[in-house]
Amino acid sequence: MTHAPYGFTTQQVHAGAEPDPVTGSRVTPVHLTAGFVFDDFEHARARFAGEDDGYVYTRMGNPTTAAVERRLAVLEGGTDAILLGTGQAAITVALLGILGAGDHVVAAADLYEGSRGLLLDNFARLGIAVDFAAGPGDWERLVRPTTRAFFAESVANPKNSVLDVPAVAAVAHRHGVPLVVDNTFATPYLLRPLEHGADVVVHSASKFLAGHGSALGGAVVTGTGFDWSGFAHLTDPANVLAGMSWVERHGPQRAYVEHTRSVVASRLGPAISPFNAFLVQQGLETLSLRVGRQSATAETVARWLQARPEVVGVDHAGLPGHPSHDVARRLLPRGTGAVLSVTLEGGRAAAQRFVDAVQLFTRMTHVGDVRSLVIHPASTTHAHRSEDERLAAGIWPGLVRLSIGLEEPEDLLGDLEQALVASREREGAAA
Repeated sequence: MTHAPYGFTTQQVHAGAEPDPVTGSRVTPVHLTAGFVFDDFEHARARFAGEDDGYVYTRMGNPTTAAVERRLAVLEGGTDAILLGTGQAAITVALLGILGAGDHVVAAADLYEGSRGLLLDNFARLGIAVDFAAGPGDWERLVRPTTRAFFAESVANPKNSVLDVPAVAAVAHRHGVPLVVDNTFATPYLLRPLEHGADVVVHSASKFLAGHGSALGGAVVTGTGFDWSGFAHLTDPANVLAGMSWVERHGPQRAYVEHTRSVVASRLGPAISPFNAFLVQQGLETLSLRVGRQSATAETVARWLQARPEVVGVDHAGLPGHPSHDVARRLLPRGTGAVLSVTLEGGRAAAQRFVDAVQLFTRMTHVGDVRSLVIHPASTTHAHRSEDERLAAGIWPGLVRLSIGLEEPEDLLGDLEQALVASREREGAAA
């Protein structure tokens, strides 16, 4: 189907998928196969030589996965997508498609802990250096001659800061490097970073894209706005291309995604199962309906929490007092997402009583579910950091992260109210 005339909600249902030509199935079939049959010797040779675009092995590509990739690329306003087994795999593959030993990356200080650990620990062992930008002026200041990428989240976990994508992209492009944006919290329904200057978008598809807490997945999405001819591994002759370079074979705009798919993702091997790909596709078909409602409910919850005496702070960019509120209003007019953090009077003890008291919220380390979730970062996701590091990042002892689901707002507020009452009760006091 053609894409240009249709709106987002139409595209999330139709883009990238056609009825099965053999059976007429309207829903994309789940191709549960490890490999694909070759007609003869020459057919196999041509597939491996890249002269025939058909499928070889599910680790390298699968019809179910490809249908989801096409849809996600359209929804993000991109041209290509690579679907992978997890969000962490997507970040790893996207960055290793750019970076190598001796290179340097500038990353936002507000990052998911798994991404931060990947950069500080795993990439350091590969000879890749990282510096963290804590403020708008840091991006320019931290650039080195060896800088090869910028990396940030569109809406950060868990403090809800919003990246000024056009401003950071402008700095990156002045230095000839791409901006990679993790768009998990915003989703393409709220923000399409490629349209604001980003060059690569990554997702934990397990979260809002799949949306039901039932599947793991990740994605890398690219457009055609960045010229990759300044990267030696894409311009040098490649053995797998019979001495041609990736830029010569695919052009300076598509060299990165083709290399990343064929060399990085295929060799590292974090393929998504076709069944999980199917679950991601099912989730995409209701993305705008879920995220729009969840984001609106989250803002209602944030405003209600802000007025509670048990609360000393609420992190949600939809609130006028949030540091990113002006950027959010400019870049995310449909809403600022379904995740927020609330800091309770009484510190860790109050947070523990609050978390233990919730009845409708699920205690779980996840976001983007249809069910509302709660977790205490300082004792779980950020527990390995020193207290000084947590405080510097704004991860206070009393901070609790909430991911808002599809429940009635009044029911969520009722659960939060009784949990807040419990949070201020002294240990040992009668309930």
